[in-house]
Amino acid sequence: MGGRKDRSAVLVISKDAERGSCIVVPITHREPEGRTVGIEVPAAVRMTLGLDDRRQWIIISEGNRFVWPGPDLRPVPDAQPPSVIYGRIPRSLFVDVLTQLQTLIRAKRTTVVAR
Repeated sequence: MGGRKDRSAVLVISKDAERGSCIVVPITHREPEGRTVGIEVPAAVRMTLGLDDRRQWIIISEGNRFVWPGPDLRPVPDAQPPSVIYGRIPRSLFVDVLTQLQTLIRAKRTTVVAR
């Protein structure tokens, strides 16, 4: 993923629950192009999570690995009580993200950066 930028993300895999290692994939307004693979976030899900109403994608061809909880987490703006969690995506969307991410990992078409 390019530079460091605060953005919404989807926690996809908790690799090591004991140490809190996890993998997240970003949510962005930028429509996937070229080799970038993304799944559009449905409007109803954006609304439920408190995201803006512009089209957004979960980018599954790139991700970050880090320790949860840790210094990489940022609070949700204006959340009361303060939280780093926007909410849960529907199970069907999560399964779609996870399944497609696993396919890309097997095909060596995804990049995961350790933070």
